[in-house]
Amino acid sequence: MNSKPILIVAGEPNSIFLEIFFKSLKTQNFKKPLILIASLKLLKLQMKKLNFKKRIKLLDIDQLKTYKLNNLSINLINIEFNQNKAFNKISKKSNLYIEKSFKIAIKLLKNGYSDKLINGPISKKTFLNKEHLGITEYLTKKFLVNKSAMLIYNKELSVCPITTHLPLKLVTKNISKKIIIDKIKLINSFYKKKFSILPRIAVLGVNPHCESILKQNEDDMIIKPLIKKFTKLNFNVSGPHSADTIFLKKNRSKYDVIVGMYHDQVLAPIKTLFEYDAINITLGLPFIRISPDHGPNEAMIGKNISSPISLIKAIKFMEKN
Repeated sequence: MNSKPILIVAGEPNSIFLEIFFKSLKTQNFKKPLILIASLKLLKLQMKKLNFKKRIKLLDIDQLKTYKLNNLSINLINIEFNQNKAFNKISKKSNLYIEKSFKIAIKLLKNGYSDKLINGPISKKTFLNKEHLGITEYLTKKFLVNKSAMLIYNKELSVCPITTHLPLKLVTKNISKKIIIDKIKLINSFYKKKFSILPRIAVLGVNPHCESILKQNEDDMIIKPLIKKFTKLNFNVSGPHSADTIFLKKNRSKYDVIVGMYHDQVLAPIKTLFEYDAINITLGLPFIRISPDHGPNEAMIGKNISSPISLIKAIKFMEKN
């Protein structure tokens, strides 16, 4: 069994992540060592606020290979946090802290110390930009990866958006045969490698009912020819399917993965079905990267009412894989 530790970047400091991290430790007995990359100051503040007591073991990054790690303590790589007020509003003031946290994680992944990364939520409005629409794109660039896919995974049904955090008016401009082919191949390879199955994949059309009043119809021009190509290659892929009916119980039960053309076309229904019981896996990276499927949710910070289910699922998936 791979005994390498799981790296956890806490992410946005003004978020619910530390709360759900503590809740996960309280209710679960994780087998693989967890290393949290975060601010000691923020950690102590949140522990006090939530009355959570556990010993903190500070790790020296240059001596990591000498430690015998377990989860009896919180294994922490401390990242200095200079913001005067913790639990303030999300702003660009946190960007340097987040960047430092990822820099440490990336170093440990590249030198082989770990092959597993979980990151807490990041504000796409403040930390990310047009070049990096999400952490998926941010990490693929850091590791010089050309092909990647966002898989929102649940063992019953998963979804993958072809475009991620784009405004709707830009979606059709960013849909191409190559992008769809690359993502479906990554999904197919992931399911065959991890679960030894040929996944049943449904591909959605971009237009309502897969129809358009315009002459230029992406469903006819791009998606239909691709389905024929994949069928000839013995992929279990069908479509284009209409997005308004594919998630009906009798329809979704026929598939392992539903591929949509834009973010909310598939993420809205999957979150309605499973709420927090799903994890965000980046396919195509040379390591396993997972993010709990929720945002920073600064309005709930410190209220002790956030659900840790998605983070627990993420860690347990890492332990099995």
